[in-house]
Amino acid sequence: MSAAPASRAKRAPASKRPAKRRKSPQRRRKPGGRRQAANRLRRRKIRQRLLISAGALVVAVGLFVLIPLGLARDPAPICIDDPQTFPAAGIEGWSGEQLENAATIIRTAEALGFAREGQIIGVMTAMGESSLRNIDYGDWETRGFTNPDGTRTTSIGLFQQQEWWGSVEQRMDPATATTLFFDRLGRLPNWQTMEPSAAIHRVQINTDRDYYSRFQADATAVVDAMSGPCE
Repeated sequence: MSAAPASRAKRAPASKRPAKRRKSPQRRRKPGGRRQAANRLRRRKIRQRLLISAGALVVAVGLFVLIPLGLARDPAPICIDDPQTFPAAGIEGWSGEQLENAATIIRTAEALGFAREGQIIGVMTAMGESSLRNIDYGDWETRGFTNPDGTRTTSIGLFQQQEWWGSVEQRMDPATATTLFFDRLGRLPNWQTMEPSAAIHRVQINTDRDYYSRFQADATAVVDAMSGPCE
């Protein structure tokens, strides 16, 4: 028998290499407290700038709208001696020629020594009689009115004065007609303590003593608006 082969020397087992550890993804670190505070402060400043800008825009728009409105509501001064200063929109619905006639009544009454109350009465009267228009006709032409004795009325002018008040020229002249009216009012005893419409009724001798009351508020507004100083 042949001899057995020599046994092979046993190799020392190879040492195992340690397995590589996978690096876990690094976690994003949160910013520190100072950084967070800085971010908050920056955001706050941005918000403040936005609010300031928005507020400035609102104020600018408000001024752009309100200033013209304020100027529009601030009426130009009225000078009783200058009809060009009379408001085109009128005063309580009275305008143009009507305000010019009211101005004549106010100036004439003042020159005769009648203060605000008397001036209001004069304007009230002309409002009720002719709508502050110097018309050359009267109740006979418009409504067929007659006098108590049956004769036709001859009323003309601002105060609708009949022929016994004066000539046609006198009654159709606003200043002269106003003088005729206040001459009679001034001779009426205690007219200052009477109701304005009642005092007018005694001068004009109309059929309704309360008729002129409806014009008192308008006449007061016109007199007060036109009695300011001329600038």
